[in-house]
Amino acid sequence: MAKIKGLRWWIVTLVALATVINYIDRSALAIMWPNISKDIGLTKIDYSRIAITFTIAYAISQSLSGRFYDWVGTRIGFVISIIVWSLSEIGHAVVSTVLSFAVVRFVLGLGEAGNWPGATKSNAEWFPIKERAFAQGIFNSGASIGSIISPPLIAFLYLWVGWRATFVILGGLGLLWIIPWLFVYKALPKTHPWLSEEERKYILEGQKIDGKGEEDGKILSVGRLLSFKQSWSVLASRFFLDPIWWLFVYWLPIYLADKFGFNIKQIGLFAWVPYVGAALGALSGGGIAGWFMHRGKTLDQARKWSILSGGIIMLPALLLTAYAAKPIIAVLLIAFILFGFQVSIGNIQTLPSDFFVGKNVGTVAGMGGTTAAIGVIITTYLVPLITKTSYIPFFMLGAALVPLGIFSVYFFGGKIQRIQAGVQEDV
Repeated sequence: MAKIKGLRWWIVTLVALATVINYIDRSALAIMWPNISKDIGLTKIDYSRIAITFTIAYAISQSLSGRFYDWVGTRIGFVISIIVWSLSEIGHAVVSTVLSFAVVRFVLGLGEAGNWPGATKSNAEWFPIKERAFAQGIFNSGASIGSIISPPLIAFLYLWVGWRATFVILGGLGLLWIIPWLFVYKALPKTHPWLSEEERKYILEGQKIDGKGEEDGKILSVGRLLSFKQSWSVLASRFFLDPIWWLFVYWLPIYLADKFGFNIKQIGLFAWVPYVGAALGALSGGGIAGWFMHRGKTLDQARKWSILSGGIIMLPALLLTAYAAKPIIAVLLIAFILFGFQVSIGNIQTLPSDFFVGKNVGTVAGMGGTTAAIGVIITTYLVPLITKTSYIPFFMLGAALVPLGIFSVYFFGGKIQRIQAGVQEDV
């Protein structure tokens, strides 16, 4: 049977493509909101409530999806997640009230949340430890690329067919993705028929620590996983840092409209710029960690130094953006913010696979996603309250979250290394 060279990179590319679609789908409402709100008579407070509904579902589904992926496997887990979120995206075309928008956004959150624990689990399954941060960076760049594509694509579709038909077209993209996914992701590396023996050995041997691979150890209960401080390094750091990203996913188009008077066409021309920085940061974060490890630094040093460097970039950029007077300066500074964020978060998202074996990675990643979503719910509720007269408090809020997130990794994580197999077995 014919073998495909570098099959693991095809897998991560498909996961990144799913993430592109994921971000296009979730960004559509924010980008078109200035006109949707006028069409059906809704306010910024209504938008906040709808966004919070999405995030509540996202929080619930992160943990459920993590355990679900550990149960059914990555292949089927992704299929179910993308069917749910694509159909809910299409459902946006037929709603017109706060309640009906909340319902479809809730279902969208349930489906979209599965993308993250699924991607982390796929990363753990298909990549040796030394390549995981870079693979996570490729996956995270999908979020950034989706956010780059979204403003011009959605502005074009809106001007061409209107907002209702735009949601239908976008929902169809996810359903089409399922075809190549099922075709390529036939099995895990151990038994995949298209994987060369050389690559199979490289992946499986590169996943072992002290002779133990990803399939060693038992599935631990949630309570047992929460008994480890290392789990809390993931949960706490994501609680504080993830809201920084979502401040811009949810509010960047509305910030541009409120602060600079932008319409949808102008939002389409400007709002993609910060996500170029995010894409570069996603790739750089993994590259930096890999660079450190290839030069003899420990996993602990590589992760922590990469996470800290992202924070050093984010903090001053957030403070400066609070006082940006011109839109071009604002979006360029936000590009630095999102660059730093992706450098940090890409390495934080690999921590579940650094600490635990494969059978528990999806669960810990999912719990981290849940705490992240709780942080996002809080900040999403606060934004309309603190931006009534100025967006300065918006950026100060983001700046305050940076040191809290970085400190959580250092305080709870201890030395970043695989938890001993003997402890893992003690269920």
